[in-house]
Order: sequence, then structure tokens, then C-alpha cells
Amino acid sequence: MILESILIVGIAIFLDLIFGDPKNNYHPTAWIGGLIAKLTPIAKNKNHIIEKLGGILLVIIISSIVILLLVTLSIGISLIPIDFVSLIVSVIIGGLLLKTTIAIRGMEKHAKAVLESLDQDNLDMARTNLSMIVKRNTKNLDKNHVISGVLESISENTVDGITGPLFYFALFGLPGAFVYRVVNTIDSMIGYKTNIFKNVGWFGATCDTILNYIPSRLTGLVMIISAAILQNNWKESYKIMIRDSKKTESLNAGYTMAALAGALETKFENVNHYKLGNGEIMLTQEHVNSALTMMKLTSILFFGIVTIPIITILSLAGWWIHA
Repeated sequence: MILESILIVGIAIFLDLIFGDPKNNYHPTAWIGGLIAKLTPIAKNKNHIIEKLGGILLVIIISSIVILLLVTLSIGISLIPIDFVSLIVSVIIGGLLLKTTIAIRGMEKHAKAVLESLDQDNLDMARTNLSMIVKRNTKNLDKNHVISGVLESISENTVDGITGPLFYFALFGLPGAFVYRVVNTIDSMIGYKTNIFKNVGWFGATCDTILNYIPSRLTGLVMIISAAILQNNWKESYKIMIRDSKKTESLNAGYTMAALAGALETKFENVNHYKLGNGEIMLTQEHVNSALTMMKLTSILFFGIVTIPIITILSLAGWWIHA
């Protein structure tokens, strides 16, 4: 059980680093997003209390559908009469499915799209590409703030798109990773504090905050270790994470953002919201490349330092959920 689960994570990370994301037609997260888009209008209501209840049901219904499908698949695999074949199929399918919950190469692809636009001196295109990975208005950002947005997105995505799913896989198997992905997708789509979504997206956003509480802090610490290995300024990374992690509106995002800002000895700024770090906001594409390297190393270290020990301890205790 322990080896099987560790192999699933290893395969997932390997596949993502080598191949990246499949096309949307084959991507479970895209299907989840489509389901959210279809159910959200049904959950909307003029009565804010009913609308909030609709938002709660939205999370419960989609999570339940995902869990049911995964459990059904697991039962189907267990019915394979030859144990060795069943084990191999379980590991391969598990690795393929878990891979769809993480996005190392996907984040790298989006970040490099912004850099390519800047290489072409096309600031408008860079702003457009940035708007695909951040929630803020990018229309009037200068080059430094565009790069800052990319760096902040890389640090946040390290949790949302990598260590968060790995953490909940370690605790609850594939259902844990996928429910995390459901909640995170709901938050990214309708978790905004606007008049349109503030009620129906409230529960999803709250769940996302709760689920990210531990992973964000663990990831910040692992990112500091990555900084030390890569000979970045790990002492400044730790100092800035402790000092600036609570400056963001999000209760969780500031930990990895501040850790990265400190490691790169620079400053991240979301105009009129926060400034993280001691350096100047004079950012280059090399900062982005360094951040991407840190993201990849942090992902691998998190697997070794956090995911494997949790799986091992829970498996030995007989508590680990496998599906």
C-alpha cells in the first residue's frame, strides 16, 4: 500500500514535468469547470441566504460526483482477478489521474507566455497573458508589475496547483486530491467578492481558505529549503515570510509569496494592496526563471519531506484511505 501510493505520486510528478497538461477535452479539471459553469446559474437566487445555500450545495454535489466516480473506478480495478495486474493498473491509472490535479508545467507555460510577450516588447499581450493566471486587473500594469504578477502567481500556484493536491492525496488518496481540486476550481471561478458571486461563491472560497491553511505554511517552509539548496538567500526568505506573510488579503497566499520575494531578494507589489520584501521592484526575466526552478524543486522536496512521511505514517497506522 505504501509503495503503491508513493509510486502514484512519483508517476504523477514525472508525467507532469515531462508532458504537462492534456488538452481540455481530456482534462478532468476542465470537466469540473464545465460542471461548475452549468450549476452556478441554478444556484443563483435573489435571496442571499438561499444563494449561499446554493453555493454550499454546489460544492457538495460536485465533490460527491467526483468521489463517486473515483470509488466506482477503484472498485472496478479491484475486481481484476489477478492481483499483480490489478496493482499495476491501479498505480498507472492512479498516477494518470493524480497528474491531472497538479500543474507544474502548466504554470511554467503560462509564465513563459508572458515572458515571450515582453521579449517582443508587446506589453499589452503580456498583460493579457498575465490576466489568465491572476485575479487582479492587469490593464494598466507596467513591465515590472507584470513580472511581479507572474512571480506572485508562481508562488501561489505552487500550493494551489502542486503541493495542495499532494498534501490531500497523502491524507485521503485520490478523493482528497480531487475534492481539493474541486474546491480550488470553484474558488478560482466564482470565489470573487463581487456582487455577482459573493454569495454563491462564499462557501467555496471559505473551504479553499481552510484547505490551504496547512499546505501554504508547509510549502513556505519547504520553499526556504529550496532556496538554500539553490543558493538563493534562504535567511532573507525566512525573514520575509515571517514578517510579510500576513500582509496579503488572503490568509494563506502570503506565505509562499513572501518566501519567494525574500529568496530572490526583491519586492512584490500589488498596487494599493500590499508590498512584500525589502528589495526594489526592478524585476527581470531571470527572476521568473529562478522562481520556476524553485517551484519545481519545492514540488519534489514536498513529495519527499511531506507527502511520503504522511502516507507512511497513516498506512502503518491503518488509517490511509485509498481509492
